[in-house]
Amino acid sequence: IHSFCKKDDHNKENLFNSLNYDVAAKKRKKDLLNNKAKIQYFHQEKWIYVHKGSTKERHGYCTLGEAFNRLDFSSAILDSRRFNYVVRLLELIAKSQLTSLSGIAQKNYMNILEKVVQKVLEDQQNIRLIRELLQTLYTSLCTLVQRVGKSVLVGNINMWVHRMESILHWQQQLNNIQITRPAFKGTTLTDLPLCLQLNIMQRLSDGRDLVSLGQVAPDLQVLSEDRLLWKKLCQYHFTDRQIRKWLILSDKGQLDWKKMYFKLVRCYPRKEQYGDTLQLCRHCHILSWKGTDHPCTANNPETCSTSLSPQDFINLFRF
Repeated sequence: IHSFCKKDDHNKENLFNSLNYDVAAKKRKKDLLNNKAKIQYFHQEKWIYVHKGSTKERHGYCTLGEAFNRLDFSSAILDSRRFNYVVRLLELIAKSQLTSLSGIAQKNYMNILEKVVQKVLEDQQNIRLIRELLQTLYTSLCTLVQRVGKSVLVGNINMWVHRMESILHWQQQLNNIQITRPAFKGTTLTDLPLCLQLNIMQRLSDGRDLVSLGQVAPDLQVLSEDRLLWKKLCQYHFTDRQIRKWLILSDKGQLDWKKMYFKLVRCYPRKEQYGDTLQLCRHCHILSWKGTDHPCTANNPETCSTSLSPQDFINLFRF
């Protein structure tokens, strides 16, 4: 700087022009990367090593964003056994961990969410589940955007406003879905014996699905009000102690299990069940999907794997 100040104004002007050219070149490069934001960040390995301990220094090399980039969630949403697991994980991240993701991980998050919405629009399944996810994410973003200037969100505010507009557009698309009746006119649910219909209803783990099923036909409406059905649903999701705390009697003096279920849902989390989950190897501390090859030195790697719930996955990266 000292030597530069001794030179004439002509050299100063050339230097400033050179600096401006460098800034412009960097801006063009940044804009080019932003235009390619739809391209997902891929890694060859579909697993990640989770460091032992819970200190900030050790977790610096294994963050939630890094795990989200490496574990191939784009392919997981195409698997019906893993779909609900990924959706639940997206919901938990939207509630409290969105600011923990890096910039590239946030792009991947939005890209995966877009693929989830497109899948639901195509197969017309899990509509309510994705509506709830989008509403949770939009509510969280509304809160975070109001705190701009406090290093809450990574990226430009206009980019996040655009993402919020995309969420509103997806919500509108889901609201406009018209369920088409299949052309097949063979045996339907109501054609089965009552015992089989009731047995199928017992496989539903969400009380709202039972209520929706009861609106299909009058016969199903009668079965959906079965007290034993709602009793088993309460006992599946909640403990005896929780149930005893919220006993509700009907007009006939009997326990109203249906009302108790919806009351318990508002007070306690329901039991979660997934067809396939992420696995953590206790021997080598590698996190991956079941069936994914990873460099494990154990004699029987399959016996060392522990299933993780979506909340367990989030807890791995807290310190």
